[in-house]
Parts: sequence; structure tokens; C-alpha cells
Amino acid sequence: MSSPSATHRTDRTPPSGPRAGLRAWRWIAVLVLVAVLHWIAAQWVERNRANLNPSDNARVPVQVTLLTPERIERKPAAAAPQAPAAAPAHKAAANKPHEQHVLTALQPAAKAPSTATAASATTAASAVAAAAASSANASAGVNGTGTASAPSAASAPQATPGVKFAVPPSGELQYDTFYNGVRNQPGTIHWTSNAQSYEMVVSVPLPFVGTFVYSSHGRIDAFGLAPDQYIEKRGHRAEDVAIFNRTDKKIAFTRTPATLPLPDGAQDRFSMVMQLASLVRGDPAAYKPGVTRQFFVVDNDSGENWPIVTIGDETIRTAQGYLDTRHFKRLPRHDGDMRRIDVWLAPSLGWLPARIVQTEPNGTQFELVWRGKLNADNANSSVNSDNSAVPSDDSPNAPPSDTSAVAPEPAPSSPVDSTEPGSPSGIIKP
Repeated sequence: MSSPSATHRTDRTPPSGPRAGLRAWRWIAVLVLVAVLHWIAAQWVERNRANLNPSDNARVPVQVTLLTPERIERKPAAAAPQAPAAAPAHKAAANKPHEQHVLTALQPAAKAPSTATAASATTAASAVAAAAASSANASAGVNGTGTASAPSAASAPQATPGVKFAVPPSGELQYDTFYNGVRNQPGTIHWTSNAQSYEMVVSVPLPFVGTFVYSSHGRIDAFGLAPDQYIEKRGHRAEDVAIFNRTDKKIAFTRTPATLPLPDGAQDRFSMVMQLASLVRGDPAAYKPGVTRQFFVVDNDSGENWPIVTIGDETIRTAQGYLDTRHFKRLPRHDGDMRRIDVWLAPSLGWLPARIVQTEPNGTQFELVWRGKLNADNANSSVNSDNSAVPSDDSPNAPPSDTSAVAPEPAPSSPVDSTEPGSPSGIIKP
């Protein structure tokens, strides 16, 4: 006969029937569900952190030459004042929008010589007596067409020599954005430029922290882009501003009371990209692998020299396909220096930036990758939709067809006018 205690122990033994099997299946289902969720999360991270162009440790070419800031090439202000009767009114009007974007027309001091001065210079060059000079001036009033080429030829040597420089056309540039390798919402570079000033606003949206906005605006002087203010707005934080005081030749900051001397050609972190693009647009052949150009670059609280080395021509991958570019890189300055920048400029996009990778001192990385149409068919030339010719970026010596009568000398550094509809596909006009 079993005791009560034995009976009690028998009642407490776990059941071995359908309830036990059901409990086991529940645990198995939970484990499977957790495994599936982990697999989905891993696939999402892998899909979004895989950059379109993973960073690689490309071999840096041996430095060929170091280029320091120089004055840009400048030409006389305009061709029309030289000979008012040299060309019809509609020709001058057609040429004005193209001349508007040429940096050579900035200096009011570099005025074109008057008709009388140009005529006397021509007379002196031909070694004719004073009486012949009077005759030449008289014939200038009778036949404007005959004297149009002479003043132009006399004034051509008066251009100020310097490096080639052509500002990219204005536009709203669209990019895929990555933050530490994870894809985010599309970002933009708002770029506006003319012969006197520029504005650049870079917007990078980030989840949870808000949009990072980097803006730079200023003028265009004898050394190219000349920032007046550089503003950083990181999410919900207050703005940090760097002020370029060109009267006192000082750089001031809102983040620190320290000031810096303002050298010629100084840039901020993002105007440097467009300054580089303008220099390459002006003379692409000058930037061979190993050629290094030095910029003095200002951050939100400091400034230092940045040597930007030309890595070489590379093909990058965008969401729309592959794109031929030229790679430029700012290398670490010392051991442990995490700050760097990589820029890929695309000739088929008018040497606009096709990819930018900014690495912060703490290792945080922002990346912008071109997301517009590649416009591969127009890689070697830029032609407006109305079939009017525009100087090609790859062929800078090709003169405009509409302005050859007014400006017979080719303008290698003349960019595409910002008001013309022939800018690369993928740019939304403001």
C-alpha cells in the first residue's frame, strides 16, 4: 500500500502528454521567430551599409608637383566697348549672357582701351607716321567692321596671366547620402554662381538627429572663390559660423574667441570642393596622378593647409550605373589624423562632384553619391537643347559658335553659363 507522501510525489511529476509537446513546440517557434528576425535585420544592415563605392586603400602616386594658391587668369572686361560699331546689336546681346559668367570680366581696373588708343597702338605696331594714324582714326569712323579686329588683337595681350579657372554652372544637385556606411534619405547640394558671387548649401538628412547643413557664401576674387561666411548646422544644435573678414584680413569664429590670419585663396571645408572643381574645369590636363594642390581650409574653429593629391582616373558606381571620374584625396597629416576628404569629379557632368566622402576627426563619415542621370552620351561635349554650341569641358579650346565674330580669341577657361539649359542631366535648375 502506498503512503500519502508517495502519492503526493506522484502528483507533482510533470505530465508527459500533449501539454508537454505543445510547450516544446512553443519554444521552438519562438527560437525560429528570433532567428528569422535576426536574419532580416542582418540583411537590412548589409544592404544599407554596403556603399555603392566601398572605400579602398588606393595606392597614392608619388607627388609630381605641389601647386600653391595663385591668381586666376583674367581678361579685359568686355569686347563691346572696344568697338561699338564692330558687331550688330543682336550679336552683342547674344554674347552678353556667356560673358556674364566669365571670371575675366570681374576687375573694373582691367578696362578695355578706347578706340583711339587701340588704333594708335595698331598704327605704332605698323610703324606708320603720325599722319597715317589720323587716317586710320578717320577710317575707323567710316568702316567699323574693318577696325573691329584690330582693337581686339591689340587688347588681347593685356590679359592677366594666371591659372585657368571656370566656375561650374548653377544647379540643385541630387545625391544619395550615407552616414557611417548606412544609407539615408537623399541629400542635395544647392549651388549658385555668377561672375561676382557664389552660394553653396550642402544638406545631409540623418535619422533621429535631424539634417546636417553646411553652407558657404561669398564672392569671386582674383584667387577664385572667396568665402565670406561658412556655417555648420548639425541637427538641432546651434550654428557654428566662421567669418572671413577681408577688411582686417582675419578669420573669426563664433565657437571660439581665437582668430586666424586670412591668406589669399583661403577656403572652407565645402567651398574647397567647388574651388577644386573650378580649377580642374579650367585645365583638366594639369591634374595628373601625383599632382598636389594646397589649400588653406577653415573649419568651424580652426584652419590648416590641406594638400589635395590627384589619385587618378577611376570608374565609380552610382545607382544609375557607372561613371568615369577623377579621384582627389586629402591624406592624413600625421599619425592618428582621422580627418580626410575624398572627391571624385566627373568630366561628363561638367567636372561637378560625383562623389564626396568627408571623414570627421572622430571617424564619423559622410558620403554623397551622384543620383541623377549620367548623361554619358554628352561626355565629350556640352550642347544645349536648342543645338547652340557650348565650349566642351574636355575640349576647352573650342570657341562658341555665336560669339566667334565678337571674341575671335578662344576662351579656354570659359564655363557653361548658368542661365543656359545645357547643364548636365540630373541637375534641377533653381
